[in-house]
Amino acid sequence: MANVRDRIRMSEDEVWQFFEESRHLQVATIGRDGSPHLMTLWFAVADGALVFPSYTKSQKVVNLGRDPRIAVLAEAGETYAELRGVSINGRAELVDTDPRRIDLSQCIYRRYYPERSEGELLEMAQSGSRKRTMVLVHPEKIRSWDHRKI
Repeated sequence: MANVRDRIRMSEDEVWQFFEESRHLQVATIGRDGSPHLMTLWFAVADGALVFPSYTKSQKVVNLGRDPRIAVLAEAGETYAELRGVSINGRAELVDTDPRRIDLSQCIYRRYYPERSEGELLEMAQSGSRKRTMVLVHPEKIRSWDHRKI
């Protein structure tokens, strides 16, 4: 008989489906003094990884330039019996050159502005990515839970 932790763990397909359904990602980087820097951001799934934008001069990008370790969390549910989530510890890849930065930026805009045409999305990505770095999260450890399974 499986223990509760094994019973509530999501399959790999469930993990990535959960990210597709989630709208916000909590992102933790490591500050110069070793303390966590935590923010909530828009994100998308692209190139088999999570990706989010940030201003190139933001604290999180500065932190990741110094130390690429990153932790992210997406969660859902109002009551204990409904709690679901996925936490990833991994390494960040900073993408700050075109055309890849624009392609990844389009993924974000496409997700949050589905009513826009591809031409509009490209224009938004070109304009919006000028001062931004795209951050790809490459998972090393994935933890998941879905209390609806128990």
